[in-house]
Amino acid sequence: MNLAYDYPLLNAFWTMLWFFLWIMWFILLFKVIVDIFRDDSLHGWAKAGWLVFVVLLPFLGVFVYVVARGKGMGGRERKHMTEQRAAFDAYVKDAAGGSVPNSADQLAKLSELRTRGDITQEEFQRAKEMVLSGGDTPDRPRPGTPAT
Repeated sequence: MNLAYDYPLLNAFWTMLWFFLWIMWFILLFKVIVDIFRDDSLHGWAKAGWLVFVVLLPFLGVFVYVVARGKGMGGRERKHMTEQRAAFDAYVKDAAGGSVPNSADQLAKLSELRTRGDITQEEFQRAKEMVLSGGDTPDRPRPGTPAT
């Protein structure tokens, strides 16, 4: 029967180190396999060759792949993350229902209407007060309508 005092602290350290290295090895192996499939510059036979090399001789295959194509792995990972981020941002904008004009946009639109002469100075002031107070304002206030 093994008890805790039969397993010295240094052996526990070595066991944890080997376990950590084993996990890191599998992470590296799967990252290489994913990178082989993600790389658009490799064609079918080249991907098959690298995959066979990595699967049949895993240690040698992974180390040769990292030395030969390791610099591009980071670039492909960065490109993939950028595409994922852009897709997520597009989804969020789509789910949010588009952009809602803020008060600065509304004031700029009102100022443009005033400079073109479409609205008077008095109508501009009323619409500006509505925008600044948080009330909704139409794109172009109708002449002669009372301010609310």
